[in-house]
Amino acid sequence: MSHSGIDMSKFKAKLLALRDELASIEQSESEASHPVELDQSRVGRLSRMDALQVQAMSVEASRRKKIKRQRVEAALTRITNNEFGLCLECGEEIQPQRLDFDPTFFLCIDCAKAREK
Repeated sequence: MSHSGIDMSKFKAKLLALRDELASIEQSESEASHPVELDQSRVGRLSRMDALQVQAMSVEASRRKKIKRQRVEAALTRITNNEFGLCLECGEEIQPQRLDFDPTFFLCIDCAKAREK
């Protein structure tokens, strides 16, 4: 434990489980982003439009998962470097409740609010 009693092993386990979950989801959803068949004789126009919409939603979901995976890896690196739980902007400690909610957070609440403005 360090940084006001933050249990690093608990957060590391949580982050590793999240990384594994994201990898599993990514693997199972890879088929939805395949190219859409454009042959009108085989697939109707509305079916193609629906397939294109599903494909676009899959691509966006994949993009979000990639960002989440990068955040998980960054948090694991901060644990390794003993920087986990410290705000990257001001250096202050991030509240444990905030990290419990999402261990990939890298800003304290004040700095996060300031960035939103």
